Amino acid sequence: MEPKIIKLDQMMLVGLSFYGDPFAESSGWTDENEIGRLWDRFLAYMAAHGDDIQHIREENVAYEVHVEGTETAAKGFQEVFVGVEVTQLTEVPVNLLVKILPSATCAVFTLRGEEIAADWAMIVGEWLDGSDTYESAATYGFQCYDERFKGVDNLAESELDIYVPLKRVNDVPTDGDR
Repeated sequence: MEPKIIKLDQMMLVGLSFYGDPFAESSGWTDENEIGRLWDRFLAYMAAHGDDIQHIREENVAYEVHVEGTETAAKGFQEVFVGVEVTQLTEVPVNLLVKILPSATCAVFTLRGEEIAADWAMIVGEWLDGSDTYESAATYGFQCYDERFKGVDNLAESELDIYVPLKRVNDVPTDGDR
């Protein structure tokens, strides 16, 4: 699978997060693991208080960000954040969090149907391992859910985009990049 390579501007996201092993109780695409529960909490918040989030860039578009840390390899712990993009940060409700993703060059993988339920981390990893041009540039990646995503119960009819920040292999930072 060949991704598109694009340049993204900084993104400001407002939403909720979880830290720990999101698959400790259940793996896969289900409402019974921490990612499913996080989405349930976020969607319930949006239904009841979505108007409290100002300057949403696109209605019905949400993001899921996975941030790896020092405990990811040993314990499976990661931060999972779900939210919406905003064009400016003003009066963010106190029970929500802000995640600012820096501008980046990204590989964008569009997954369809059964590809979504597959081990897409392996798909991305195989592409990165086989690339002579790019390598991962960050300890995070994210997914974009828009009108093409039809829900966990209808993955066969769904599409979503996976974004992986990249850097060119052998890039040497200049003084301005340090």
